Amino acid sequence: MAEPLDDYIDAVGRALGLPIEDAWRAPIRANLEVSLKMAKLVDEFSLADEAEPASVFTA
Repeated sequence: MAEPLDDYIDAVGRALGLPIEDAWRAPIRANLEVSLKMAKLVDEFSLADEAEPASVFTA
């Protein structure tokens, strides 16, 4: 049985017309797992309703 991320990799590969070689699947899946974990952290961080984005970014 295919994992949900494997189905996603296949669907995105087809949509973009990219061939996905079997050797690439594990690294692609690992990258997606890390990206999803980071996105979950951002999504779970609550902000006050009055929070505004910064108008000027400087380094």
